[in-house]
Amino acid sequence: MSMDTRERIIEAGADLIHRQGFNATGLKEILDAAGVPKGSFYHYFKSKEAFGLAVVEHFATRFGAKFREAAADTSLSPLGRLNRFLTTIEALFEQQGCTRGCPIGNLSQEMGGLSETFQQSLKQVTDRTAGGFAKLIKLGQEQGEVRPDLDPVETAYFMIASWQGALIRMKVTRSLEPLRLCHRFFDDLLKTR
Repeated sequence: MSMDTRERIIEAGADLIHRQGFNATGLKEILDAAGVPKGSFYHYFKSKEAFGLAVVEHFATRFGAKFREAAADTSLSPLGRLNRFLTTIEALFEQQGCTRGCPIGNLSQEMGGLSETFQQSLKQVTDRTAGGFAKLIKLGQEQGEVRPDLDPVETAYFMIASWQGALIRMKVTRSLEPLRLCHRFFDDLLKTR
């Protein structure tokens, strides 16, 4: 067994979990989708929960890379970088027919209150995301682009919570309009007058 097999299991499971949820996704279904025998699962993961934590990290790594790419684009202002990230993610949701939502948000709703281990893992991912947003907000303040009266960390957490709420509406309406509305309000909130 190779790390490629482990990654195949994570990739297949992540896709299924993103579509239908953690508890609704069975191990047999994951292994069938990955094209590996049943014994392979326990070779790589001691439990379904351990697998779920690997999936959380998989999603965090994938979205984190997109954020770092946008944040590193110094040809854009700090708000331009934040806007680039948000529009990149909006495009991904649109490709999925606006039906899946944020995998971290979905898992937070489903598992955050059921498992202390999941809760801690999901909190760490949210904290890392907020930290990245806060750095861009602070940089925007230093450059005079973002209102100086905002606390960067509090604002970052507010933005994440608002975005997650917009994602719930997106899934219900099957439309990007809730995300676009949220995005417009972010611009109004952040920009200096």
